[in-house]
Amino acid sequence: MTSPHAVPGPHAPMLDLGGRTALVTGAAGGIGRACALRLAAAGAKVRAVDRDARGVEALAEDAAHLPGTVEPHVLDLTDLDAAELAAHGTDVLVNNAGLQLVRPLQEFPPDVFHTVLTVMLEAPFRLIRGALPHMYGQGWGRIVNISSVHGLRASAYKGAYVAAKHGLEGLSKTAALEGAPHGVTSNCVNPGYVRTPLVARQLADQAQAHGVPEERVLTEVLLQDSAVKRLIEPEEVAEAVAYLCSPQASFMTGTSLVLDGGWTAH
Repeated sequence: MTSPHAVPGPHAPMLDLGGRTALVTGAAGGIGRACALRLAAAGAKVRAVDRDARGVEALAEDAAHLPGTVEPHVLDLTDLDAAELAAHGTDVLVNNAGLQLVRPLQEFPPDVFHTVLTVMLEAPFRLIRGALPHMYGQGWGRIVNISSVHGLRASAYKGAYVAAKHGLEGLSKTAALEGAPHGVTSNCVNPGYVRTPLVARQLADQAQAHGVPEERVLTEVLLQDSAVKRLIEPEEVAEAVAYLCSPQASFMTGTSLVLDGGWTAH
């Protein structure tokens, strides 16, 4: 059932990315899937990067009717050399892939901390590094980093995720400063809690840990600091990404587009 808050890509304001190549990481589901479909709806040739082969293949099938195309690209982003190579020739780069583990710092597994930082910070650096020569050469490029409200605010027990998102904010700003003379913009999109499988797992884990229904976890924990008491839809995030690729956003760089329901207004 489609949420009343979702914005269907094909009926969104016009964005022409015909002839452009876009790369979206974490494209098999959630925000990444919505971004891939939105950019393909704008005519882009989308490289859908994910380690979930069946997920990106299903995405490509669902995009078959759109003006652009979606090409599945199965890749584990911990393979940093392969990630950098995959970004060659990219006009639009959407760094979206992420993972989450909720644990106190003294109990946080060091190997998981390392993996989170690799996938969510080092891989975006390598993807940007791979994409910039082509972008600079043509004098145009769009880098969109899917950050989070946790790139601006911290929450307890999410040390790796918060550290990675804060680092991504700094990386994005650096790319903006270096890219400006070459026609390349770099921005973050910062949603609150999005209706994705990652959030669904958080709901289930915290409900089990606290012995309360998932609905209470949603309203009393996840949405406690949000003035708008609902999850944001992946399609809403994808629209923000599309805006940052539009001519109207050409002066917008080095900043964070916050979609947090009023969380950071406190």
